[in-house]
Amino acid sequence: MPKQKTHRGSAKRFKRTGNGGLKRFRAFTSHRFHGKTKKQRRQLRHGSMVHVSDMKRISQQLSQMK
Repeated sequence: MPKQKTHRGSAKRFKRTGNGGLKRFRAFTSHRFHGKTKKQRRQLRHGSMVHVSDMKRISQQLSQMK
């Protein structure tokens, strides 16, 4: 049987936390900041955790990642 491989696109987008959770980066942070409020830009700087409903799918893609 072939080995299960890590999905390389997902490996670049998600990081595993110490307790086994998944950290993600936020969308809407690349350009057009003049249309966003100061509060919105400030909150977009920080990452957030992957939602519970997506955990199973993303964890399978990152099965080989430590």
